[in-house]
Amino acid sequence: MPSEKVLKRSRRHLKLRKKIRGTGERPRLVVFRSLTDIYGQLVDDDARKTLLSGSSLKIKKGSKIEKAKETGRLLAQKALEKKITTVVFDRNGYKFHGRVKAFAESAREAGLKF
Repeated sequence: MPSEKVLKRSRRHLKLRKKIRGTGERPRLVVFRSLTDIYGQLVDDDARKTLLSGSSLKIKKGSKIEKAKETGRLLAQKALEKKITTVVFDRNGYKFHGRVKAFAESAREAGLKF
């Protein structure tokens, strides 16, 4: 049986996914947070394709929050190279706090609009 924390996150995630939808012009920026790393993807829900992805796996130095900031910045740079400027942010059921917030703010600072 999953823990109460996992159940609450899955409930939040389902509520969010009812409202959030990514398109080719405005893809969905999805964040996944593991215990050690953070991952981000740009997803086109209409075509059911992942356009871009990035993770903190190759970043060796720094705290988890610093890795999240760097990952957000790198993903935003990749998106801007592919002429993607606006996205829909999907926090994947996580609270907008800590690493998720650092990821989002650095992506905004690098030029993505959401």
